[in-house]
Amino acid sequence: MLNKQKMEETFREKGFSDFKWIDPKRIIVSQWVRLKCMFGCPEFGNSAVCPPNTPSVLDCEKFFQEYKNVVIFRFEKQLEDPEARHKWSKEINMKLLNLEKVIFLEGYVKAFLLPIDSCYLCEECTSNLKDCKNPKQSRPTPEGMAVDLFSTVTQVGYPIKVLKDYTEIMNRYALLLID
Repeated sequence: MLNKQKMEETFREKGFSDFKWIDPKRIIVSQWVRLKCMFGCPEFGNSAVCPPNTPSVLDCEKFFQEYKNVVIFRFEKQLEDPEARHKWSKEINMKLLNLEKVIFLEGYVKAFLLPIDSCYLCEECTSNLKDCKNPKQSRPTPEGMAVDLFSTVTQVGYPIKVLKDYTEIMNRYALLLID
């Protein structure tokens, strides 16, 4: 049985205070998200954990159905230098991966993180999952798993909008699936 109160204490101990629980049935998986990856994202085909190296949209939908608990973590940041977002994202993702490990070691063997941004663990990605140099830490983003983040996070009251430029306040979201 999941002890949410104890888990929330762990989240806060690890420095994560802005989060909400969501029923995985409320995660909106959509084909249009995959098409946006295919036709607009420079990571498509260039990252071991981005499409086409992720499950099909239908398999992504099935994946979320295997869980009973999901936590959405929110991160807000405004940067003067747009390139600094990669370093910031990588630092957040590493802390989140550590949290996933802690939750796993507490006995939640299905714990699985979908981080706030592309992997960026290596200087140069192999672009191929089977040759990945960090298979224990590399994870697809929610969008890489066809999650419509705009619809999913707004239904629980979180803000999100399309940014006109990188100097605007960013709201980034990670999902931690737990059972």
